[in-house]
Amino acid sequence: MSQRPPKKKEAEFQNNPFKSAIKTLQDQEKQEKAAAAAAESAKKKAVVQKPAKAPKARPEDDDVGLFFAAMDGVKQVTNRGQAPQTNPRLPEIIDDNAEALAQLSDLVAVDGPLSFTGSDEAFEGSSPGTDPNLLRSLRRGDFSVQDRLDLHGKTQKEAQAAVERFLSDSRRAKRRCVLIVHGRGLNSKDQIPVLKDAVRDLLSQKRLERMVLAFSTARPQDGGAGAVYVLLRR
Repeated sequence: MSQRPPKKKEAEFQNNPFKSAIKTLQDQEKQEKAAAAAAESAKKKAVVQKPAKAPKARPEDDDVGLFFAAMDGVKQVTNRGQAPQTNPRLPEIIDDNAEALAQLSDLVAVDGPLSFTGSDEAFEGSSPGTDPNLLRSLRRGDFSVQDRLDLHGKTQKEAQAAVERFLSDSRRAKRRCVLIVHGRGLNSKDQIPVLKDAVRDLLSQKRLERMVLAFSTARPQDGGAGAVYVLLRR
């Protein structure tokens, strides 16, 4: 009996030109898996080094530890050795051009009564010899307000004393521009701005000429006609 020829599919597989390449890839994949398994096994069997012994504690270390343990939870109540914290509401930043004008005016301004101009709503003044541009800078708010005094609720006499003390303390603290809130007198009898008039008269007096370089009614956001900027000498 004659042998039957192989089926068509078996013949195609045996004669497949990619057969050897497929087998090579399969063998390579087996080798990679074997190598990965061997590496994992070696990693698990690796000897873990023993940690170095901690150095023997010294007596002084024990004292330090006891001190910190005793001080745990204790808070410092003084600021000795630390710079005083600044109030974020009173910035120290000053416009460079405005400060240059102020420094120049400090040099050329002479002692004497402060000039005064204005009306019932707004007023301003400056020392003799002061650059007119300085008043313009002060009026438009180029100087940052570094401290403020609110006179609401004070009598005229109390307000005058408070203003003089405030300006003296501010100049001693080397502040350049401060704000005095005097109000507009809308709630006073006959709506007369008593405190406003008192502050305006006080700023023009001779005894303040060594402290005050210029003054001007504040911008609306700082109180408008109810407050005044005061620029101090350095």
